[in-house]
Amino acid sequence: MTSDERLSVGGPGVPGFDDLDFDALSARSGAKWARAAADGLAPAWVADMDFPVAPPIARALHELVDRSDLGYPDWFDGTPLREEFAQRMHTRYGWEPDPGAVREQTDLIQALQLVLHLSTTRGDAVAIQTPNYPPFLASLRRMGLQQIDFPFVDRGDGWVLDFDTFEPLVARRRPRVLVLVNPHNPTGRVLTREELERIADLAERFDMLVVSDEIHAELIYEPHRHIPFASLGPETAARTVTLTSASKAFNLAGMRCAVVHYGSETLLKRRDAEPFDLYGTVSVPGVVATLAAWREGDAWQRDLLQVLDRNRRRVDEVLRERIPDLRHHLPQGTYLTWLNTGPLGIDDPVSTVRERGRVLADGGVRFGSGARNFLRINFATSGPILDRILDGITDALGA
Repeated sequence: MTSDERLSVGGPGVPGFDDLDFDALSARSGAKWARAAADGLAPAWVADMDFPVAPPIARALHELVDRSDLGYPDWFDGTPLREEFAQRMHTRYGWEPDPGAVREQTDLIQALQLVLHLSTTRGDAVAIQTPNYPPFLASLRRMGLQQIDFPFVDRGDGWVLDFDTFEPLVARRRPRVLVLVNPHNPTGRVLTREELERIADLAERFDMLVVSDEIHAELIYEPHRHIPFASLGPETAARTVTLTSASKAFNLAGMRCAVVHYGSETLLKRRDAEPFDLYGTVSVPGVVATLAAWREGDAWQRDLLQVLDRNRRRVDEVLRERIPDLRHHLPQGTYLTWLNTGPLGIDDPVSTVRERGRVLADGGVRFGSGARNFLRINFATSGPILDRILDGITDALGA
């Protein structure tokens, strides 16, 4: 049996990815399944995958515990992640970041908040793509920053950034920082070189620091390609802070381990002038898991991408067939898809699919003021569970 036959919609399942037991998953303590199971719902909300841990990661963690190696780590000059991150960026994207400019944080939310803390004061304007990841938007509000929207708009054949609306806003409001999410959560867009270069030009003309969240970079479908924002050139790199982690591509969110590359020497010095552990430190298991993912997890990840590619096409096919008035675009990256229920006349799609379809999804105004009629669906699960989710959603929205 070929891989194409195994991965065909409606065909046999993929061992390790499709042989997931709904009841066993419901017993997990993590937020995705625990919150859904409490109300008897199928979860398609928080951005976790359901698949088993990649074997190299499981093996590395078991070996760590078996040798009782959980004492203080010898990381006085930084973790091995700094060199490993630089090597992975060079191998995958041809970008050569300085490992000496890499620092570790527990996750991207903390990393973003830290960079904003170092680079802004209350009342400053910060530009951010909308819709966007709710914790990022909430961070701006709680830090007393003014949000300047860089909106994605639906041009009929896909999501595009509205530069024509954004540029006059930047000229008038002069944001200190631009938060860039690429690949984008929740639309699934992967920005082109032309788009990134246009953003780089705006950042230079209006002197904006760019905080580039690239956590979904390894979850991209052919023929699309990830381009690290800092790789566009030395001028762009010098005003860019890059955030990433193995947590999305290898499902390691609970390991609490991320890395930050500071292109700005001034900002890095400001960060390093703070007390050593003021912003927390990463754990030994988190570093071990990330190193195993980056060094030995590529074969597992290739299989994962085939399954996710199949699933995104399954979502697109089912939605177009059963609810043709629903607006939806095949995501270019991530394992998330963004559905516009506005044409159906549904004001609160999250509650609708929960009550009528017994599916826990995400969406609504938490993702931005224009997201009221939208649903975000996580399709990183087995074929049978995905079909259960799609049945619930289409039953609810088509009722």
